[in-house]
Amino acid sequence: MATAARMDTTSALAGRDAITVDSLSKWFPSADGEPLHVLHHIDLKVAEHSILAILGASGCGKSTLLNIISGILKPDRGRVCINGVPSEQFQDWRSVSYMFQEDRLLPWRTALRNVEFALEAGSMRQVERRQRAEQALDLVGLAGFEDAFPYQLSGGMRSRVALARSLVLEPCILLMDEPFSRLDAQTRSLMHTELLRIHTLKKMTIVFVTHDVEESVVLADSVAVMAPRPGRIRERLTIDIMRPRDPTAPQVTQYIQRLRALI
Repeated sequence: MATAARMDTTSALAGRDAITVDSLSKWFPSADGEPLHVLHHIDLKVAEHSILAILGASGCGKSTLLNIISGILKPDRGRVCINGVPSEQFQDWRSVSYMFQEDRLLPWRTALRNVEFALEAGSMRQVERRQRAEQALDLVGLAGFEDAFPYQLSGGMRSRVALARSLVLEPCILLMDEPFSRLDAQTRSLMHTELLRIHTLKKMTIVFVTHDVEESVVLADSVAVMAPRPGRIRERLTIDIMRPRDPTAPQVTQYIQRLRALI
């Protein structure tokens, strides 16, 4: 099993680039009229089917970078390509899902209806939407909780619903902005296991933002460490450890210590 995991990771990193960020910079307006330089000359490539962690302290521009990759924001300089297509020309945004830090569940909808919400903008028939939503909930381990409302679910279960909503479109690329940061340590560890299981099944490209060093080492094939003011890539580190990764294992702790020294 461990050998297969190593082979999968190596194959993913050798594939084509799903995301390319080229010489990207971003400024925001400020109260004093002087533009705030948020991101500076970011160069980044994400191999198809791989998992990349964007790691850095609060305020270094991680979420801004993810929002630009997703198309929510536009860069002031440079560009982003999705599957080789410049983002301003890219059409298939339904193949790119975004899981936010907050679960953003609609409290008046059941778990099933919250997942279905992601499909309602299209022309899909209701029966197919329901079937796809049921499959997504089953994928994240929530079969049997279709009729539960958000207030009836634990934090971890709500995160699973949010993940199911992100997966129901069957994306090729999944972007995640600190999606597990509000969970307790035990639940977060369970969600890590679930995410890796789903990644193995679906072979998505995953980019997630985190300030949790241990999380980045446990999950990612590689980690891009950002330095702040303005945000820039300080170093890109490949995590060459077979999965699953025990956070207390000596090789894992060595990566953790190295990354902590870079932040």
